[in-house]
Amino acid sequence: MRSRAKAQRSGFGEERTSSEASETRSLRRGEGCEACEDEETCMEFKEQTVNGVCFDTAELLSAAGGVRHGFSTRIGGVSEGIWTSMNLGTTRGDDPAAVRENYRRFCAAVGVNGGKIVMSNQIHSDVVRIVTAADVKADLYDPEGYETDGLLTDLPGVTLVVFAADCIPVLLYDPVRKVAGAVHAGWRGTAAGIARKAAERMKEVYGCKGEDILCAIGPGIGRCCFETHEDVPNAMTGALGSAALPYVESLSGGKFKVDLKGLNAAWLRRAGVAKEHIAVSDACTVCRSGRYWSHRATGGQRGSGASMIMLCE
Repeated sequence: MRSRAKAQRSGFGEERTSSEASETRSLRRGEGCEACEDEETCMEFKEQTVNGVCFDTAELLSAAGGVRHGFSTRIGGVSEGIWTSMNLGTTRGDDPAAVRENYRRFCAAVGVNGGKIVMSNQIHSDVVRIVTAADVKADLYDPEGYETDGLLTDLPGVTLVVFAADCIPVLLYDPVRKVAGAVHAGWRGTAAGIARKAAERMKEVYGCKGEDILCAIGPGIGRCCFETHEDVPNAMTGALGSAALPYVESLSGGKFKVDLKGLNAAWLRRAGVAKEHIAVSDACTVCRSGRYWSHRATGGQRGSGASMIMLCE
């Protein structure tokens, strides 16, 4: 279980105001990476900058209304050294004061509530937790007391947080039943179908319908850079059968390239999510390691990115 350093309690976020300067840039196929993962599901994301904080949003979620979300980048924080500059990981050895300020800045830029945060405690599993008010952190560095790679809630004003630095973040939203979710999908979680499980839990617990659920698959390692041995493709075909084959490329020397974003989109479609309701970021965190945190590109000497989503109050 992740350990957390003790630190002085304080708030770590504030609302964004309409007077804050912002700018956006559309991301379309081919701009973010050497290779797009899934021809059928790739949709537009936006790169945004608010008060110097850079983050990405999925237009699919933004257009639906009733929810605020953002996928963080490395840009706009105050951390130094290997964590420069927007490190949102609380277990990476960074100065807690810097991490707190990064949360304050990022939450304010995105417009989520930094005073009501629920964090994942990730173990590369398919565990999805139903979030209650008891899970809201009193302090950013308080331990979670649970292990999970997925979070779901129908509580307005509660910010769900998952972490990634090459793994795939997935944000889910049902604008009809007013339910939000956040998932961390590494290759093990992808093979276990955590994205599908999150969507299925939304249906079971909250009465959501698959056709109403909107999903944004954020920046993560692309097929172009995810070169593996046979254990990863074997896990995917073991779980999805032949449906996994379009997302696996055989190379010489017993190596393979695997499209984790496409595989998570395939899982979501199996949960009844419409193809047009799945947005997939082109951005590969390895190809664009100057913008996003990448474990592979930094050799593990890094901070962490975070993806956040909050139902509006």
